[in-house]
Amino acid sequence: MPRRQVRAPRPEVDLRGILLETEALPPRLGSISLFGQEQPLEIEIGSGKGLFLDQASAANPAHHFLGIEIARPYAMVTAARLARRGARNAKVILGDAGPLLASRIADHSIEALHVYFPDPWWKKKHKKRRVLNEVFFHHVLRILRPGGRLHFWTDVLEYFEQALELAAEVTPELGPPIPDAAAGEGSGDYRTHFERRSCQQSIPVYRVYWETPPAPGAPASSPLATTRSS
Repeated sequence: MPRRQVRAPRPEVDLRGILLETEALPPRLGSISLFGQEQPLEIEIGSGKGLFLDQASAANPAHHFLGIEIARPYAMVTAARLARRGARNAKVILGDAGPLLASRIADHSIEALHVYFPDPWWKKKHKKRRVLNEVFFHHVLRILRPGGRLHFWTDVLEYFEQALELAAEVTPELGPPIPDAAAGEGSGDYRTHFERRSCQQSIPVYRVYWETPPAPGAPASSPLATTRSS
């Protein structure tokens, strides 16, 4: 479903330091280069209106959160939401996630990746543009830390099944997908605006996460707080 037009933030809302343009980014994207302090870094690809980024960063102050949004109006709305709350542990990049994942993120440096309700690109000739493709899964395996997680939610069953098959084929190291928490259903507490819309319209939502193997000798990590808090 195409995204609706959104209103631009009020001009008095200061987005400096929260809305980052691709041209001004440091060579490497990490907690220290973006926030000046080493803390677990979680990335959301396709931040939309910023509901997840805002709620998750508020609930988990010991983590840093970075959104990547290709549409300027949505990136500005997300940044304004964070700015109004005075968030210090969350920022949003206006840009394409693909090149950033490919060349700007160090190996095994990311705590979690979040992909919620990505554009399904319905037409057969456009499906190659989907976020969860073969190249993406290889980047996931490279940049997630041992025991790191990839969360994927969608209300498009065909996309969901394709992603599961592709992950099993190209990155079997991720292991089988694990059912993810559905905090929003029946509670009014939704992780994204798309989740709220789907639940209110009784559209099924398919939610899973994958976890990279833990470091040798280390126990598997416990679920991230963000899988329960937003």
